[in-house]
Amino acid sequence: MSESIILKGMKQNNLKNITLEIPKNKITIFTGVSGSGKSSIVFDTIANEAGRQMNQTYSTFVQTYLPKYHKPDVDSIQNLSPAFIVDQKRLGGNARSTLGTRTDIYSFLRLLYSRVATPFVGYSHVYSFNDPEGMCPVCHGIGTVVTPNLDSIIDMSKSLDDGAVKFNTFKKGTWYYNSFAEVGLFDKYLPLNEYPKELLDKLLYGHGEKVKVPHKGGTYTTEFEGIIYRFRRLFVDRDLSGHSETTQGRAAEYTTSCTCEACGGKRLNPKSLSSTIEGKNIDDATHMELKDLLDFVKRVDHPEVKPIVDEMVIRLQNLVDMNLDYLTLSRETTTLSGGESQRIKVVQYLNSSLNNILYIFDEPSTGLHPRDVQNLNKMLQKLRDKGNTILVVEHDPDVIEVADFIVDVGPLAGSQGGEIMFTGTLEELKVADNLTGKYLSRKLELNDTPRVSDDYFLIENATLNNLKNVTTKIPKGVFTTITGVAGSGKSSLIFGEFVKQHPEAIVIDQSALHKSNRSNLATYTKILDTIRDSYAKKHNVDKALFSFNSKGACENCQGKGYVVTELAFMEGVKTTCSVCNGTQYKKEVLQYKLGNYNIVEILKMTVSEALEFFRNTKIKKALSTLNEVGLGYLSLGQMMDTLSGGECQRIKLANELHKTGNIYILDEPTTGLHMANVGELLVLLQRLVDNGSTVIVIEHNTEVMKQSDWIIDIGPDAGKNGGEVVYSGPVKEFADKDTITSEFLK
Repeated sequence: MSESIILKGMKQNNLKNITLEIPKNKITIFTGVSGSGKSSIVFDTIANEAGRQMNQTYSTFVQTYLPKYHKPDVDSIQNLSPAFIVDQKRLGGNARSTLGTRTDIYSFLRLLYSRVATPFVGYSHVYSFNDPEGMCPVCHGIGTVVTPNLDSIIDMSKSLDDGAVKFNTFKKGTWYYNSFAEVGLFDKYLPLNEYPKELLDKLLYGHGEKVKVPHKGGTYTTEFEGIIYRFRRLFVDRDLSGHSETTQGRAAEYTTSCTCEACGGKRLNPKSLSSTIEGKNIDDATHMELKDLLDFVKRVDHPEVKPIVDEMVIRLQNLVDMNLDYLTLSRETTTLSGGESQRIKVVQYLNSSLNNILYIFDEPSTGLHPRDVQNLNKMLQKLRDKGNTILVVEHDPDVIEVADFIVDVGPLAGSQGGEIMFTGTLEELKVADNLTGKYLSRKLELNDTPRVSDDYFLIENATLNNLKNVTTKIPKGVFTTITGVAGSGKSSLIFGEFVKQHPEAIVIDQSALHKSNRSNLATYTKILDTIRDSYAKKHNVDKALFSFNSKGACENCQGKGYVVTELAFMEGVKTTCSVCNGTQYKKEVLQYKLGNYNIVEILKMTVSEALEFFRNTKIKKALSTLNEVGLGYLSLGQMMDTLSGGECQRIKLANELHKTGNIYILDEPTTGLHMANVGELLVLLQRLVDNGSTVIVIEHNTEVMKQSDWIIDIGPDAGKNGGEVVYSGPVKEFADKDTITSEFLK
């Protein structure tokens, strides 16, 4: 078997006909600035071709049910292995999906309880909140119940005629309104807060009485339903999943979620909860931190369940080794961060006995404290030592340390990238004459001239999640970094307590920006309108021709650039439109040029290229701020739903660059940034502070810590062992303290 993957003539995206040899059964790390071409090599070429060739091993019938991969622009790839992609996509799921169900540990826990818990109440399905035998009959295993929010639906100070009902579907003029206001039971001119209690209860909750409702010039006999009773029947007690997002969203605005009173949020029925091991029922076990649960499981000493215990110990130990010990099996997967999700995926692959697999990681250090990176490195080495090839796209120097082989892509981003700048070992890279090598070998000094402030924002008596009645100050008008290991309480302190106590703060997070799947960078920044005007004016044609949402849309795909093939019982499959080749426009639009470029070619320009091309002031202003935040490599036509969290965050930051006097909160803004880009980001953040704003950053990056004016370290560790302020003050003094974080600044 060949000892390397050989790629020849890679031209995908910005790659410049490059050839590369990657050693097998090694850890290869790809470095380079954002947009240099790392992902074009690793994901768009290698992973794409591995998936495409894997699919070809199945029958034609089966292939119709599999994702479609287009052949990448590469001359040849030799010695490719089946590939698993371990990305940062959140695990997702629904309210029934927890860490326990996602990792199958809960299934083993149910087996354990069905064998040794007392009293015996049944087999493992009795302990499942997704099974009718185990679930709470009131909340159906969700743990929460949705109830109408009376204050959102009703304004008690008004009469029915004056608009007391705020829910649009039941407002004055609708049939629903007539069914309670025009049936002769209530004074529609009397404010509701003046109704006798019995009459108000009837208006809100009554039902069953026959009434005549005015309808189309006559009357309609039906059963009376009170406002809240009907709302509950229509929008709470029935499944809305088949309704439009608008209907679901409208109902959600008028409801509130609260803990189920019947089970106390435990999801299970009383019979299932009555069965215990060491006095702990299965819900108690799922709410233990994983480290405590591991100790609990190890104490179960019954020969008949030894295989179950052994398997649980392996799976729990792997999660603990990835520094996820602060999580619980009850944690809903929808609340896990991208970094936590990725580490959970790593653990699941560690439980696999497959080898000679190609594992591809997308910045696995995201969300990790420097201490935790060491454990990540051990996991990568374990996967390698099982006979697998590991490819990692990464910027963190601590992860780069573990590389057997490094590929540096550059020299810069977009059209100025796409070349191999270096291949070799870490020691060789540190003395190489390229951007990554220079940044790896430099030494950063601590900020010894921090800004000082006599004025503070106060956080008082913070108790959210694991916070232990924390009171602390954040100085105004300076650059503050909040540090601490994952799970220590940083997000609870800032996004929970600080934002609640200081609602004027502007949160610049990594949430998605797109409002629809037709939104791209040009439409989002509103420059496409100006560009379309320019085309229309020059050629004296309808402006709508240059919109893929209007007259210019390809008729085959309706301007989407792809078509969806619906499959029975499965999610539809997207394929690039064969008529427009993904351009979204119909052919006739492409004859119109602006400076020798048609609209499709304009949308293929990067921000930096467009900045050079356009002279329009409005366009240049929008593009220059994107360029300033390091996004010059993005194309104008880049769809917003394809942007990473870090890119979304920097676009939001671009909108704030020239504002003053605000409080800005950023969540790990160095995500996805090369060391050179981190330096550029720091310049921007310092500029915000110089403009009179307060900047608060939650961050693990030591370079950001060193350049801060003020540090607040949360800890000392994670989960129940965290939740305290272990240091608050200037960064220089912090380096002399004895905390987990300060050790990495020395």
